[in-house]
Amino acid sequence: MLSSLLLQLSAVALSSAYLTPTWAPTYDMSLSTIIMPCNESGFTNVDSTEAKFGLVDFDWSNAKAVWAQQKPMDCEERLLTQAKMVKAANPNAKVWVYRNSIKALPWFSSVRNILQNPDYAPWFLKFSGENNYHVPDCDNNYSPPLCSKLYHDQVQTPGYPTGDGNCAAPACDVGGVPVGEYLFDFRANNVSIHGQTLLDWYVNSYAITNTSILSGFVNGLFLDDDWTVSDGPSEIDPHVLADCNLTKQDVVDITVGYNEALVTLQSALVAAQAFDWQSFVNPSTCAGPIVTNATCAKTLRSWCSASSPAQQGALLYGFTGQAGCSYNNALPDFDQDLANFLLIRGDYAWLGYAWIGCSRTYIRPPALDVDYGTPTGLCAETSSGSGVFVRDWTKATVQMDCNTWTATITMK
Repeated sequence: MLSSLLLQLSAVALSSAYLTPTWAPTYDMSLSTIIMPCNESGFTNVDSTEAKFGLVDFDWSNAKAVWAQQKPMDCEERLLTQAKMVKAANPNAKVWVYRNSIKALPWFSSVRNILQNPDYAPWFLKFSGENNYHVPDCDNNYSPPLCSKLYHDQVQTPGYPTGDGNCAAPACDVGGVPVGEYLFDFRANNVSIHGQTLLDWYVNSYAITNTSILSGFVNGLFLDDDWTVSDGPSEIDPHVLADCNLTKQDVVDITVGYNEALVTLQSALVAAQAFDWQSFVNPSTCAGPIVTNATCAKTLRSWCSASSPAQQGALLYGFTGQAGCSYNNALPDFDQDLANFLLIRGDYAWLGYAWIGCSRTYIRPPALDVDYGTPTGLCAETSSGSGVFVRDWTKATVQMDCNTWTATITMK
């Protein structure tokens, strides 16, 4: 069975290798920047540094203090409103919004609409029915308590009176179900309910909709979390497998179904002239730099190639100093990050901030708005073993000396 699973997952991986957007590429440095901002207290200020980036990706926590108190919650609609605000201030920006790839979060109205309809129960994981769960199946702030047989936990969930986002009295309102993180059951991809399968709904009624890609204001998605054979669902209560009485085979089957759904969605996004964070080269939520001081020469020898991932795919190059999604209001190796980015980048590439939490102060160095032109070729080592790498651009020459970790950009 494991061999069969590996073959299935390998086929999925091959089918999604090196996706790139279908929109026109750009080497404009100001548009080749990326940020994932978040302001929990309200909308992100579009006159701030954040809106000046070329790709602006909003997390679900943006404006959480506002949408968590709505009755019912309206995170999905407020993400769209935020996208419209950024597009009005910076029409050239690509704006992306959040969707969870494994969790059915009822503060998204598209999810709530089916969660509260019992006809759709086959699309979701269920509690085991043994009533010995590690998480509550009822919200006791309601009288009588509001309960659900569908599995849900309270990790990263708004709550009343407090939680990951605070609801207004008398309780959190996500419609006819208790607030919580529910889970799609991807074994049901082909189960049709009211004329639509889970897979079709996942792609066309959840991800690519009028509150996202079809609105004309959203160009991509951050598809959070995943299912794996080794760990099951990510970022959720650790007892989920026991609470749902899932066997190892169940986890295998759900993982296969999840990968099928994810690859189908990623391909559909490209077809819709959109893209997703998880299709990047270097797609970590906390993505850092490709080239580091410790492995500078070795890395550049590999990436200064027409067959490198940066040339074949869409590159996310995170600033140094974001390890573990942390940030200390400094860019310690900005000159090196910029030079290395310009050395290895291909047609689709972004340099900047991955996820570093909410309510941060971002630095945007002036060098991100310089016109370096376009590359005339690939980067190359000046001589065998020199440890010095150069790439010529129409308006600059970029050099990285890995021996001394010194970056030089000489304008023409």
